[in-house]
Amino acid sequence: MFDELSEKLGGVFTKLRGRGVLTDADIKDGLREIRRVLLEADVSFQLTREFLERIEKKAVGVAALRSIQPAQQLVKVVHDELTAMLGERREGLKLSTVPPTVVMMVGLQGSGKTTSAAKLARRLKAEGRPTRLVAADVYRPAAIDQLETLGAQLEVPVHVDRTTKDVVRIAKAGIEESRRARDRVVILDTAGRLQIDDEMMRELVRLKEAVRPDEILLVADGMTGQDAVRIAQGFNDTLGVTGIILTKMDGDARGGAALSIYGATKKPIKYIGVGEKSDALEEFHPERMAGRILQMGDVLSLVEKAQESFDAAEAKKLEKKVRKEGVDLNDFLTAMKQMQKLGPLEGVLKMLPGVNAKMLKNANLDPRRIRHVEAIVLSMTPEERKTPSLLNGSRRARIARGSGRPISEVNRLLEQFRDMQKMMKKASSGGRMGMPPGMFGMR
Repeated sequence: MFDELSEKLGGVFTKLRGRGVLTDADIKDGLREIRRVLLEADVSFQLTREFLERIEKKAVGVAALRSIQPAQQLVKVVHDELTAMLGERREGLKLSTVPPTVVMMVGLQGSGKTTSAAKLARRLKAEGRPTRLVAADVYRPAAIDQLETLGAQLEVPVHVDRTTKDVVRIAKAGIEESRRARDRVVILDTAGRLQIDDEMMRELVRLKEAVRPDEILLVADGMTGQDAVRIAQGFNDTLGVTGIILTKMDGDARGGAALSIYGATKKPIKYIGVGEKSDALEEFHPERMAGRILQMGDVLSLVEKAQESFDAAEAKKLEKKVRKEGVDLNDFLTAMKQMQKLGPLEGVLKMLPGVNAKMLKNANLDPRRIRHVEAIVLSMTPEERKTPSLLNGSRRARIARGSGRPISEVNRLLEQFRDMQKMMKKASSGGRMGMPPGMFGMR
């Protein structure tokens, strides 16, 4: 997500930092480079021009600064304007004071509307808001079956009526059912088309007037760039959408849609889809996303992700045991499984300040490494995991055969584990702790 944009903007600022003292001419050159980068990222010409005009006004006098590095001050100006471009501040769902809150999902076919409805339902349920899905797409073959399957997987109730194609009747019945069940939220999965047409819009307007939704969320495919922006404008002009969910952002290296859609519609991006799994729907925070783009990191999102993913009781138990008895390979395996819940390591590392896509390429990060480590540890006996010093040559050979990994990999893991033990011992006595070189495929 935003890898290409982030790498190119990083290159511009690296060049400026290398000059030390900046002249006004240096800043103008930098702004020209930023303009080129944004246009290549598929940001509209108009929005790019307005963006740079605002930066130019704020950057006046930056070259004369002596107390702060001028290049860093320019990064701050760009960060603030990127935040404004992305929507200024986080806007969550507007929840009705009288439940259920009615959320109407709209969008074209293929944008990920049905899966986004299910992901949102899962998220709301996890937040303690019982949610019901309503299958109001009566045209697309298997749309109802798809929503029922997703609902069953997530243990979210789905209202279905196959006896009619009257979407208003289906939606009203689903909302009434949700009210009786005392759900907090009901999500209407409406029909899409391959393109915006009058028939679809008339039906959506009729549905909006009949159920008066609290939220109308447009689901748009982030990878379509300016097409997503034009689609958003079309839906907004007719329906007055209240927010946007951008899908497939994990496959979008440029980010033109995310950078343009708020400026074009003035409607906030509320969530982004970052993968196919049911939990791959993230809240959208403009300020944090601007920080990611400029390689400042996003530690707050990383902490929130850890809080959601980690088993607090298991972590406390592990900490207590490690403090009392030290760490063994059983603990190592438990910690590794906890870390896996955060998602791909590459995604986690990108949330750290100063880490970019280019660095990760050079780090030789192998996503299969964690699975290989797990296979090696699971090929050991419980006694060997508890007392790694027992692992002589013949035992290591047996473990290599059992895990299907070369003996050199077994030896390297044990060496890294010893380094980790030393670091943890140092940390418990007040020293700094880091990650052993080579851990999880970083060499």
